[in-house]
Amino acid sequence: MTEGGSQAAARALDARDPLAAFRAAFVVDDPDLLYLDGNSLGRMPRAAAARVRTTLEEEWGRRLIRGWGEGWFTLGRRLGGKIARCIGAQPDEVIVCDSTTVDLFKLVVAALRARPGRRTIVTDALNFPSDHYVLQGVIELLGQGHRLVVVPAVDGVTVPESQLTAVVDDGTALVTLSHAAFRSAFVHDLARVTALAHQAGAIVLWDLSHSVGAMPIDLGTAGADLAVGCTYKYLCGGPGAPAFLYVRRDLQERLVNPIWGWFGRRDQFNFDGDWAPGPGIQRFLVGTPPVLSTAAVEAGVDLVLEAGLDGIRAKSVAQTEYLIGLWEAWLAPLGFSLNSPRDAPHRGSHVSLGHPDGLRIDRALIEDMRVLPDFRYPDNIRFGLVPLYTTFTEIHEAMLRLRRVVVDRLHEKYPRERLAIT
Repeated sequence: MTEGGSQAAARALDARDPLAAFRAAFVVDDPDLLYLDGNSLGRMPRAAAARVRTTLEEEWGRRLIRGWGEGWFTLGRRLGGKIARCIGAQPDEVIVCDSTTVDLFKLVVAALRARPGRRTIVTDALNFPSDHYVLQGVIELLGQGHRLVVVPAVDGVTVPESQLTAVVDDGTALVTLSHAAFRSAFVHDLARVTALAHQAGAIVLWDLSHSVGAMPIDLGTAGADLAVGCTYKYLCGGPGAPAFLYVRRDLQERLVNPIWGWFGRRDQFNFDGDWAPGPGIQRFLVGTPPVLSTAAVEAGVDLVLEAGLDGIRAKSVAQTEYLIGLWEAWLAPLGFSLNSPRDAPHRGSHVSLGHPDGLRIDRALIEDMRVLPDFRYPDNIRFGLVPLYTTFTEIHEAMLRLRRVVVDRLHEKYPRERLAIT
């Protein structure tokens, strides 16, 4: 074992970590459980429990329906203004509402209707499957008049920009991609891809779910058109927390939300019978928002803003580099492949390691080793590192336990059958 791979070296890195104090802001009730699944569900901020308790006991319990006029009605906009600071947007360009999939559907339909003479939608094979399903469903809904071009990932890990350039042309209505890929953590160059799409006259829609809160994002400087993202990963908003959507200010009055609900209507409390879209970002709302789950999101966003995204990204790069170094020294000789980009600028805040027996190894980590990563077929064990609370010592210990699973063949007692939830 090299000096850099020692537990003492990991502890030294933690001692020098400028973000170390933020770990105390999260619930960590079992220090021996190594939680490395923050790219699917972030830990709970301690302040979230207090915020939800206030919403329950004071706002709902005592103020009752008066709560709508005392903050609930504008909660999605106010919280959207905070998230805007995480993604380089203006406060009136972001709003918290619905789920990521519903928000994506709304913006995909709006974008396609804004480009009536164009028939091509471009995405890539690394995009989240639910995003693909939405695109397929929208094509069906709009009468099969569009075609979907899926740019392949030749190595299963990355999509070169040249491959996008080759298919985006004057027939392209929409380019929609995940900024950071859910399997490999490959990160597109947001500004460059936005520019190449705009050169062809296409609208660009980004899914920021696996990058927001883990790295600086500058939609404004890039001139990005549209974006969606979830709040329960690196923003630590809680299970099933509502998503957010971004619409560049100059596009808001030109796009039409395809789901006409009363919260998106102008003067909604007039209760008129006919639809009239509300001003600005409001028109992309639909129905009554889930106040309790929306309230829980704020604590995590506040911590991200307090820590600063430059510092978060610096630690993320250092930690993913550290994990990859341990893979190279300890795990590559045991048959593990690196299924994430080796170059840091194109890598998000999780690392995927591949192994032919990955599913069984993942189960052994969870059941026998008290390590919680997650698994994505066909062979990816994903380790999600959240810089606000993940330590270098945890990474070191998790890789030690992973090595032990294979060396001691602990995974061989588990069946190969696919699981319903991984």
